[in-house]
Amino acid sequence: MSKPLPTTVRTHFTALRMLLVMTVILGLAYPLLVTGIGQAVFNDKANGSIVKTADGKEIGSGLLGQSYDLPKKNPDDPNEVAQPDPKWFQPRPSANTYDGKVSGASNLGPNNEDLTKTIEDRRQAVAAFDGVDPASVPVDAVTASGSSLDPHISVAYAKEQAGRVAKARNLPVDTMDKLIGKYTEGPSLGFLGQEGVNVVLLNKALSEQK
Repeated sequence: MSKPLPTTVRTHFTALRMLLVMTVILGLAYPLLVTGIGQAVFNDKANGSIVKTADGKEIGSGLLGQSYDLPKKNPDDPNEVAQPDPKWFQPRPSANTYDGKVSGASNLGPNNEDLTKTIEDRRQAVAAFDGVDPASVPVDAVTASGSSLDPHISVAYAKEQAGRVAKARNLPVDTMDKLIGKYTEGPSLGFLGQEGVNVVLLNKALSEQK
């Protein structure tokens, strides 16, 4: 008759078997199940909500904002500040130039003198760029979102830019208003936050206008 294994050895074998079972369940089966459901039910979101042109070219993600600037005169000059392109709807400011690797705000408080000066400078620049009264510039036109990656702007800011974009593209302002209306999204879950306009999707539609 064989001698039973010591308790310590049996305990280790039990632990090893449990480790293997849980590895298969949680390390293989569960991830595959969740991935399969994501691809089948939420394919677009699961793959990053990639925005493509009519010919299939990827131009960004509907979840991440991006800049719409004129080409720099001296691309190799690190001190040259890129200027916004008047032919595009502009996003709200970003504390990290829409770099997804360093998501986050400036962490400056509302009473910080540097922040208040930056906001006022932005207000004057936006007003001059869009040809409006500085007092009418919306808050989101001069402040970054918490992530600095938000692709949405307020309806008010989108409408403020409509005249400038229409003039730059020689299109009717009514065309801009219709596009803004089409890409205006309601509050999250129907009640969280306010309406917003996805600038990436709006500009993609704008690029397809004849």
